[in-house]
Amino acid sequence: MTVDAADAGKRLDAVLAASLDALSRNRIQALIKSGDVTVGGAKVVEPKYRVNEGDTLTLKLPEPEDPEPKGEDIPISVVFEDEHLIVIDKPAGLVVHPGAGNWTGTLVNALIHHCGDSLSGIGGIRRPGIVHRIDKDTSGLLVVAKSDQAHQGLAAQFADHGRSGPLERAYSALVWGAPFNLKGTINANLARSHTNRQKIAVMKTGGRNAITHWQVKERFARADQPPLASLMECRLETGRTHQIRVHMAHIGHPLIGDNDYGSGYKTKSNRLDEPLKGLIDGFRRQALHAGLLAFEHPVTGKTLRFESAYPDDFEKLLSGLRGF
Repeated sequence: MTVDAADAGKRLDAVLAASLDALSRNRIQALIKSGDVTVGGAKVVEPKYRVNEGDTLTLKLPEPEDPEPKGEDIPISVVFEDEHLIVIDKPAGLVVHPGAGNWTGTLVNALIHHCGDSLSGIGGIRRPGIVHRIDKDTSGLLVVAKSDQAHQGLAAQFADHGRSGPLERAYSALVWGAPFNLKGTINANLARSHTNRQKIAVMKTGGRNAITHWQVKERFARADQPPLASLMECRLETGRTHQIRVHMAHIGHPLIGDNDYGSGYKTKSNRLDEPLKGLIDGFRRQALHAGLLAFEHPVTGKTLRFESAYPDDFEKLLSGLRGF
C-alpha cells in the first residue's frame, strides 16, 4: 500500500492495522519486529516508525508453521503391534491426524503417547507413521508405521493399491435402496467440489481416477416393495478422499447417516415405524466400517490379515434393518 497525506506522520503499526482488518495490531507489531514489513523496500523493525506520504508499505505473511503434535493419553484398540508397525481398530469420531480445527485429540496424539519416540521423523511432523487414513466418522482398521523401513514399504503397497501384492481393504456400508445388480464397479474421477470446497464431487473431466468395486451382501425389503436399504461390501482400487461415500451417492445409493452426500434421503426415515426410525435418526455418522485390512509386512514379508467386528452402533442399525 502507499501512504496518503492523511496517514503521513502516523506510526507504521497503526497505519497497517487500519488497513488490514484481518490482523490485530499486536499481530502486526510482531510481524514488524520479525522483519516481515518493508518501507520503500527497506526492512523496518520498529512498530512506532513514522511513515511519510508516498511511502510504499509491504507486509509479507510468513507461511504458517504446523504445530508439532504432543502425546495424549487417549485409549486406542491395538490389534497388532511389533517394532515396525501397529494396527489400530479406530472408533468412529476419532480424527486420524491433526489439522485445522483438530490440533489435539487425534489418533496421532494417541500414537505418540503409546509409541513414544519410535514415530519421530517418520512421514512428517503432522502425520508421523501415517500411510493411509479413514474419515473421522468411519470406524475400522488402520495400519501405522513405526520405522522408516516400514513406512517406505507400506507406502509403496498403498500406492500400488494391491494391484501386484496382497494389500486388501474392504469396507461394509449400509446404504439407502439397492442396486439392481448384485455387484459392479464404479469408475468415476473425483475432485474438490467447485461449489463447496469441503466436499468431493464426481468430475466429468479432470479430477483424479477413482475406482470402487462393490457387492451387495444383503437387501432389506418387505414383500412386493422396493428395498429400503442394503448391506454392501466395497473394495478400493484407489484411495481418494470420501471415495466410497461419493461413489455410492453417485449411483443413487448414499450411505445411511451421511449428511454430506445423502441429506436428501433423511426424510425416508419419517415413513418408517419404530424402533427402526429411531435407530436411523439416531445414527450420527455415515454407516461405513473398514472391516478388512491385509498387507505384506514390509520387513518380514509375511502376509498379515485382520478383520474387525462391527461396532455396536453399526450392529444395532444392521439388526434393525434385518427386522424391517
